[in-house]
Amino acid sequence: MSEIQSKTEVPPKTEVPPKTVEEEEESDDEEEDSTKVTEGVNPTGGEGAAKKKKKKNKKKKKAAPVASAADIIDSKPIPSGLVQTNPPTIPVSKQFSNGVYPMGQIEEYRDSNSYRTTSEEKRLEERIHANIYNDVRRAAEVHRQVRKYVQGIVKPGLGLTELVESLENASRTLIEADGLKAGIAFPTGVSLNHIAAHFTPNTGDKTVLKKDDVLKIDFGTHVNGYIIDCAFTVTFDEKYDKLKEAVREATNTGIYHAGIDARLGEIGAAIQEVMESHEIELNGKTYPIRSIRNLNGHSIRPYVIHGGKTVPIVRGGEMTKMEEGEFYAIETFGSTGRAQVIEDLECSHYMKTDYQTTVRLPRAKQLLQYINKNYDTLCFCRRWLDKAGEDKHILALNNLCDLGIIQRHAPLVDSKGSYVAQYEHTLLLKPTAKEVLSRGDDY
Repeated sequence: MSEIQSKTEVPPKTEVPPKTVEEEEESDDEEEDSTKVTEGVNPTGGEGAAKKKKKKNKKKKKAAPVASAADIIDSKPIPSGLVQTNPPTIPVSKQFSNGVYPMGQIEEYRDSNSYRTTSEEKRLEERIHANIYNDVRRAAEVHRQVRKYVQGIVKPGLGLTELVESLENASRTLIEADGLKAGIAFPTGVSLNHIAAHFTPNTGDKTVLKKDDVLKIDFGTHVNGYIIDCAFTVTFDEKYDKLKEAVREATNTGIYHAGIDARLGEIGAAIQEVMESHEIELNGKTYPIRSIRNLNGHSIRPYVIHGGKTVPIVRGGEMTKMEEGEFYAIETFGSTGRAQVIEDLECSHYMKTDYQTTVRLPRAKQLLQYINKNYDTLCFCRRWLDKAGEDKHILALNNLCDLGIIQRHAPLVDSKGSYVAQYEHTLLLKPTAKEVLSRGDDY
């Protein structure tokens, strides 16, 4: 995807909204009929007077404990005791009774920034951003639970359409999808073999997984625009293990070197050194594993998947520094091919640009209104438009692309016959420490 050049400072939120579960309890007191009057009743009272009405006693609605800034900063989630089902059906908000979500992996800053770990001033700064941390941790917990489910169902013979729909349905359920407030951050990428990125099946795609495939699963979740962008590689033959190992190590190297004041170009050099120290033997031939030089990690801003800064995975990149408060997707791609991608195949991914102009075609104007309402600056795909009833959209969509309002993001492919693996995590550069938000037990 193209990157949008803009400032990456995360705007602070000033208070933590309560996350409540309302319950209404009724008294066991019975209500008697005040209209029933004994024969010979005296309406002013005395013998035979009407029975007085007993009012139903209602207890006030109880709210769940408010997620305090201190509990969020210290990461003190209280499990509700609910156990996730398979397929997953229990939203993560129901799994933590105090509305606090688990913290990701914490890595302390080193060298000149080591003072931040114990700085009370920096800790106070974090309290201001506590609800942002809680939102993105909720998105991260959804990602961990959904990918655990997906890792259990992906196998040869499974259709890619069935795979992405199962994954996306689970994501919507667990995150309690609510328009632009919470939901899927971008279409699920299921890129096979030499296809490195940006492939999701369009409506009618019949592709089925085979035992010899190298599958990259790249999907995202968000809460209030705070995005988790995280990917992993699935194979069914152990001969690809060294390819996955090289890319996983390269991604972890990028995470290790990331931090406040870290220079992006130096991170890229470290990633390439680790990646290209590996090689793989396939069918009796040895291949070097190389970083794809024109693919990068990137900064992330609210509702903007590519936030303006790139994290190269080869040496020679810009020496721009990472800054406090920024979110980054650290992702690496290792290839057995030419290690450079081009756009090819049928496009499925689309995203709105900053460009504005007059739209004259009525159908295109209608489609743009739908995109603005449901996706705004988030990436979307043709399959989603079809599912929403916008099935005759291609001419209108092409018109919006030709006008520059929408940008196509076609699949990115390496040389045919090669294999590409990918691993990716989202991290946050907090004032006191680096938090790898999407880290899990799996990778």
